[in-house]
Amino acid sequence: MAGMDRPQIINRTLFARISAEAQASPRRRKNYNFHGSDMDASHRLLNAMEPDSYIQPHRHLDANKDESIIVLSGRFGIVFFDQAGNVTEVVTLSSGGEAVGVNIPHGEFHSLVALESGSLFFEAKAGPYQALTLEEKASWAPAEGESGAVAYLAKMKALCQESAHSFRDRL
Repeated sequence: MAGMDRPQIINRTLFARISAEAQASPRRRKNYNFHGSDMDASHRLLNAMEPDSYIQPHRHLDANKDESIIVLSGRFGIVFFDQAGNVTEVVTLSSGGEAVGVNIPHGEFHSLVALESGSLFFEAKAGPYQALTLEEKASWAPAEGESGAVAYLAKMKALCQESAHSFRDRL
């Protein structure tokens, strides 16, 4: 944890370090916190993700848990779902693209997919940290590490790639 004991410059060297840690991590992602502890009222962090990192679709039910994401490096797909697991929207976010970030209201099922190695985003949401409850995890999608997670990630990636091509075709 970085904490707030002194100013910290956010630069490409920091991005490279966090991305290298994500590449070495079994979960293939790594966060770098600017908040001092999980109990802080405001969580601000960098999150590096590799393309083979799977985040089970989920939602945050706490009315204070809207989250904002801004892509700083690389490219991500964000997939939104309805309560039954049907895809409602797919958007490609990239640091140099038209869409660079998203604000996700609480209660909205979503997942994020890294589409390039070295992808990294800034995230802000209210603390304190709360582990996801069963009701917040998508029962219709495999959990991280379960059989089927790799195939589900591949399906989401394909949707994101298709979305990117469709968007380019509409320009």
